[in-house]
Amino acid sequence: MTVNLPVAFIQEGDQVVAYTPALDLSTSGKDEAEAKARFGEIVGIFFNDLLEQGTLDAVLSELGWRQINSAWNPPVISQESMRVAIPAYA
Repeated sequence: MTVNLPVAFIQEGDQVVAYTPALDLSTSGKDEAEAKARFGEIVGIFFNDLLEQGTLDAVLSELGWRQINSAWNPPVISQESMRVAIPAYA
């Protein structure tokens, strides 16, 4: 099974974090290439665990995935910038 997942790459200090809200998974690497490689590994581990535990359908449903013609499809996730007010702090 292959799917297109939305992945955000976020620089945090000397690490790059790869995160997908479609699975609520993240990992990191020293650069984007390493974060991508680790991300591929963690997604594989995640799906293998779900299959081994027999919880694939339940977990993907909880994460908003939909089964169409026996294939699982991730939720549509849009990303946009929003201006929000942040309360003043002392």
